[in-house]
Amino acid sequence: MALHRLTSITIAVPNVAETAAYYTDFGLEPAGDGWFASRDAGRQLRIVHAATRRLIEVRIGADTPDDLAAAAARLRRLGIPGHTDGSTLTAYDKATAVRAVVEVGPRLTQTPVPATVYNGPGRADRTGRRAPGILRTDRVRPRKLGHAVIGTTDFDATTAFFRDGLGFKASDYIADHGAFLRCSTDHHNILVLAAPVPFLHHSSWQVDDIDEVGRGASAMLEDHPERHIWGLGRHHAGSNFFWYLKDPAGNFSEYYSDMDCIVDDQLWTPEVLEGAKGLFNWGPPPPPSFLAPEDLAALMTGTHSEAR
Repeated sequence: MALHRLTSITIAVPNVAETAAYYTDFGLEPAGDGWFASRDAGRQLRIVHAATRRLIEVRIGADTPDDLAAAAARLRRLGIPGHTDGSTLTAYDKATAVRAVVEVGPRLTQTPVPATVYNGPGRADRTGRRAPGILRTDRVRPRKLGHAVIGTTDFDATTAFFRDGLGFKASDYIADHGAFLRCSTDHHNILVLAAPVPFLHHSSWQVDDIDEVGRGASAMLEDHPERHIWGLGRHHAGSNFFWYLKDPAGNFSEYYSDMDCIVDDQLWTPEVLEGAKGLFNWGPPPPPSFLAPEDLAALMTGTHSEAR
């Protein structure tokens, strides 16, 4: 694949300082000028000010300038202008106003983390010691940005922008509602969702294993139970463990581990998922506020006011 990763996202919020404190608690490292860094991939989240919360920009890694030229040609066939300066291609999704910047850059190489040792029926791989997950005391720090989920008022157009224009691959679909798209070997890096207003549903951050999902969420909730949204559970699309929390601006953030990995496109067949499979495999049922965030009506009102 010419594209190789989701490099970073920029989000706008009305309460920058409060939101920045949340993502510091979440385990990202402040890196100056509104940027926050993950453990393995550097600066991956930027927070800027706006009257209402929204996703401003996604940046995507590509291998060569030829990959940018190919994406620009595909966008032109869709009637979408793109600006290329040699090392970057910039284009806007009309339905969401999200700016996509494809940039030539190195692929991310993560140092392998030793597999967590588990005991099972007839298999005692860990003896004479407690499980490592309960002995960890260091704070959870996300390894990398995994994906962002974008609500759009024109599902077909936004899906086409990322898939047919920029060159993302389709991994799975939620019938008439969602498209799981990848620009790396992860199952998805962008999920496009049909919605009554453009908005950022959530960003998702990789941690080592299910214990880190649980430890990270537990630490976030210790003094702030209002942050809880949904978890612990396991998704069907992507297969990953998850726990969702809410930042002070209303965006959700997810700790995840054990995401499906697609190395050979020919060996993966996208499915159209129906019902609960589009949301989860096991876990508590999602609350109504996960499916329709509580501030959507206000976002719609603000969008209509700006349009006038």
